[in-house]
Amino acid sequence: MEKSRVRREKGLFVIEGIRELEIALKSGYIIQELYLCPAILQDAEKASWFREHSLISDDLEAGLYGKLAYRGTTEGVLAVMRTRKMKPEEILLQEPALVLVLESVEKPGNLGAILRTADASGAGAVLICDPLTDLYNPNTIRASLGCIFSVPTLACTSDEAYKWLSRQGIQVVAATCQATSWYHECDYRKPTALVLGSESDGLRPFWREKAAKEVKIPMMGIIDSLNVSAAAAILCFEALRQRNA
Repeated sequence: MEKSRVRREKGLFVIEGIRELEIALKSGYIIQELYLCPAILQDAEKASWFREHSLISDDLEAGLYGKLAYRGTTEGVLAVMRTRKMKPEEILLQEPALVLVLESVEKPGNLGAILRTADASGAGAVLICDPLTDLYNPNTIRASLGCIFSVPTLACTSDEAYKWLSRQGIQVVAATCQATSWYHECDYRKPTALVLGSESDGLRPFWREKAAKEVKIPMMGIIDSLNVSAAAAILCFEALRQRNA
């Protein structure tokens, strides 16, 4: 739960919460170990369904569960899950494709919020290029409300991401402060990848050079950029608005 290095070495991560575990199981993730707190989880049918999906399960009393769980005594469900390594070619996109590309995203909470946006807007995948945070960080899972499992999400290099997008015939639209076009002036009705940079440095030259178009969001105050999760939401729902118009 605490060390990303251990999660990578073991291929395991910790998940808690009923909704998050349900989404993970329905998305094909496998439980390694399951821990339930009957004093908190009152739904016997739900508890039985979780146990059916785990070879190892145990019941915990409330005090011990409260010490182990990341969120304290909430919902009474805690599981050790196996990670999944997805390759770009495994992603099946619906037309017209909408993909989010995040370069060097730093904060787990922002990544989780972006995954919720991707799920809500119907994005087909999220590619995390040269990540500075762990996909399976507990804060990412919590902030995504389990959408990290429902939206195909994978880590790769920027070069790998661009080559895959090119093979799919997907236009690259980069969000930058230096752009001369407003975000709503771009045509998102064609297959599109929305590329956003890190919270501190923005996009590197690689994506700006590869982009078919650069766009910006109007900023009327004293700051020159939005939180990356807010920017992703604006762009995703503009694409959805155009496609539903």
